[in-house]
Amino acid sequence: MSERHGGDGELPRAVRIREVGPRDGFQNEPEIIPTERKVELIDALARTGCRRLEVTSFVRAEVIPQLADAGEVLERIDIPEGVSVSVLVPNEPGLDAALEHRDRIDEVNVFLSASETHNRKNVNRSVAESLTALERVLARAREAGLRCEGVISTSFGCPYEGHVPLERVLDIAAALQQAGAQEIAFGDTTGMANPRQVRALFAAAGERLGGPDGVELTAHFHNTRGQGLANVLSALESGVESFESSFGELGGCPVPPGATGNIASEDLVSMLHEMGISTGIDLPALLACARRAQEILGRPLGSHTLVAGPVEWR
Repeated sequence: MSERHGGDGELPRAVRIREVGPRDGFQNEPEIIPTERKVELIDALARTGCRRLEVTSFVRAEVIPQLADAGEVLERIDIPEGVSVSVLVPNEPGLDAALEHRDRIDEVNVFLSASETHNRKNVNRSVAESLTALERVLARAREAGLRCEGVISTSFGCPYEGHVPLERVLDIAAALQQAGAQEIAFGDTTGMANPRQVRALFAAAGERLGGPDGVELTAHFHNTRGQGLANVLSALESGVESFESSFGELGGCPVPPGATGNIASEDLVSMLHEMGISTGIDLPALLACARRAQEILGRPLGSHTLVAGPVEWR
């Protein structure tokens, strides 16, 4: 049972944040970031106090050339002890490639969409085909001693189909849990979620996936329509203690156009700290990473805290 924040009985005292910018962010940039700059940023992020870091993805180079150097990045980064390194794997060939660097990783993340249309546009498979393939990936990853997360994209709505039934999302989550996923992340892939919907989903997910063998429930919000932090608050009030975010508000979704970035890690950390919720992350150090990414990319990034700076009480 987790502790709750001072007296109100609703909010956690601490949360866990997985920084996904080096994967989710870098893959969405139009240019290819040089390997040495990726290594520089990952090494810096790993020293902000962040304990969970998604560093790359093992996908075909012709599909996402921005991450073609996944193996080299893993071998070159210098990660302090106590920081969990995760990689995204789309299929068994991706897992095979990741396992060549088994001593460099702690976790693997697999993904599929709750929407048939989005899943076909994203990975050219039906949801059922993706589930069957990912069951094999999860089984093999667990055998290799890796912690496994299943990410469900378009959990809160699909830009092609619109409403995604909650039961469909929960059925997919239950199948991933049964296949060996120890954590389920519900992704607001194109920023369609609203706080009431978030509350309903996590309440239902807690009932369906909880219990003594329950999985960790994680929220992954995008700020496409400016509702990301409002959705974080709703998730917190629903008992969620695990979040994914991207420094500098990097990232997005390649399908469809206009699906802009994740919530910014520094905005998330700033809000949580102002609410008295611990993250273990040094906000000035995190902001320094975002500023350096801004320099490397040669363009301004979207996070509010990067522009305004942390709150200073005088």
